[in-house]
Amino acid sequence: MAPSEKYLRTCNKGHNYYKSSDCPTCPTCEQERKPSQGFLSLLSAPARRALENNGITSLQQLSKYSEKEILQFHGMGPASLPKLRSALQESGLSFRR
Repeated sequence: MAPSEKYLRTCNKGHNYYKSSDCPTCPTCEQERKPSQGFLSLLSAPARRALENNGITSLQQLSKYSEKEILQFHGMGPASLPKLRSALQESGLSFRR
């Protein structure tokens, strides 16, 4: 498999970065947006955006969903579930069954 060609891009804030996909997300801006604490800080950027784009920014909101529903969000993968389960358990919560 040949490596993908990367193209130089510039985000609205002026950061330069290279991407081979059509994804418009600037890695520098994403790193600046990443929370320093809380359950969202444990997740990859795509998984964090998947929750945020579905209005989930607290563990209480997360507990209203089943694992199956969470996995259906674009950007959410199975590797994030153990982190989410653990964060919920630490707060005395769980996924909806």
